[in-house]
Amino acid sequence: MTETRPYVSWELMNSFMIDAFKAYGVPEKDAEICADVLLESDRRGIESHGCNRFKPIYIDRIVKGTLLPVTNFEILKETPTTVVADAHDGMGMVAAHKVMTMLLKKAKQYGMAGGAIKNSTHYGIAGYWATMASREGMIGITGTNARPSIAPTFGVENMLGTNPLTFALPTDEEFPFCIDCATSIVQRGKIEYYAREGKPTPAGMVIARDGSVLTDSEQILEDLVNKTAALTPLGGIGEELAGYKGYGYAAVIEILSAALAGGKFMKALTGIDDNGKPRMYSLGHFFFVVDPDAFMGQDTFRKTAGDICRALRASQKEPDAERIYTAGEKEWLAWLDRRDKGVPVGEAVQKDLTGVRDAKNLPYTFPFEK
Repeated sequence: MTETRPYVSWELMNSFMIDAFKAYGVPEKDAEICADVLLESDRRGIESHGCNRFKPIYIDRIVKGTLLPVTNFEILKETPTTVVADAHDGMGMVAAHKVMTMLLKKAKQYGMAGGAIKNSTHYGIAGYWATMASREGMIGITGTNARPSIAPTFGVENMLGTNPLTFALPTDEEFPFCIDCATSIVQRGKIEYYAREGKPTPAGMVIARDGSVLTDSEQILEDLVNKTAALTPLGGIGEELAGYKGYGYAAVIEILSAALAGGKFMKALTGIDDNGKPRMYSLGHFFFVVDPDAFMGQDTFRKTAGDICRALRASQKEPDAERIYTAGEKEWLAWLDRRDKGVPVGEAVQKDLTGVRDAKNLPYTFPFEK
């Protein structure tokens, strides 16, 4: 499909987002991390977590007071191979960057390392943190809990977050094998994207309290907050399509995200108190890094992983299928397509960008304004 939205160069968008974050109180080095995480999502074509979320998830929450611009990162416990930290309701992306940086050094020295964070906030695409490891030739694993959105199998109440389970594995190809997806059929960010673009949510992804299927994207977002709708787990409603598998994995991520750091979980993560007023989200994240050199070596791992991916892509296709992909390949192709073009921005994101700019009198003019 031909892209009709205007592009903004990576350099311009990066500079703007850094200056915008700084204008709202985020320290410069932290702002650079946050901007890079968001842009990495757009570089990979994951628009539900890129510029699309810059204002509503980060800037608006800073303004509302449910996200602190300065991250008072505190190490609660540390061993040679582990670290547990408290983000104190600061920028989740900043806290995650600090923990992953520590774990990469630990894993390189000891072969494996693991970490967890509590009292955090949205940390962007989980794949960003896993690929920090794969870029160093190591295996990265991460997950996070989130606002309750998923109903358990045979249930209709939103109890679990969309809770991604993410792996990045180095290969001998130009890109890693990276699987980064929610444990629901669709994540809340995708529904936010549908709503902003005026599109319906495909049937079967959301269930109402009475068991009916919902498709109105804007109404779904309201119903999720009002706790009158829930996302369905991977596999869908009931057991016939194995929805219990998605439910089970979502629960695993909830437990690891909360229990490893002694943090909060499920209904404590709504961002709304019992009186309907905003409160801190207090999310939890976990991270594991494994160095293949502690096993049979990085070269062996890379080649084997690459051979498996190539064999999968070379296998027999469906009659009407153009090709078979492996995880991370589409994101790599998106980057190759966008590398020299920039970030495509729709009308809703354009309004967000100019609104933030005008609110802080930042000296920027975007291509779509000419």
